[in-house]
Amino acid sequence: MSHRPPLAVVQAQLDAYNAKDIEALLATYSPKAEQYATGGELLAQGYEQMRPRFLARFAEPNLHARLLSRQVVGNMVADLELIERTFPEGVGSIEMLCVYEVVDGRILRATFATGEKKLFAECSTGRPDSVASRMKAKK
Repeated sequence: MSHRPPLAVVQAQLDAYNAKDIEALLATYSPKAEQYATGGELLAQGYEQMRPRFLARFAEPNLHARLLSRQVVGNMVADLELIERTFPEGVGSIEMLCVYEVVDGRILRATFATGEKKLFAECSTGRPDSVASRMKAKK
């Protein structure tokens, strides 16, 4: 991968995540990348540990990350995202603050803070009132 600007790398990562394209997603990360929770807990290190984590998420039928805001400072990119997921209790969303450190055109370190999980209410049709379904209805 060429030495793309941090903003372009993180946008490619988000696009690959939403497309559920594991190879394109991993290509945005350094082979030595580390993913952390905000408390310092190491979630995954390297492709071997990241791949199964992403593939487990990709199995969720309505997985989608919507960018709410983004800030870039040097090689650091902070995204606030609303992630639509299929939780064991049902379909819902969770806010996530994702801070990426980009070095040599790839994400070297990612730190994630998660907000409160919110389950979607059932609408009158019996289908989940999700972000994706509301966005489709507006089209």
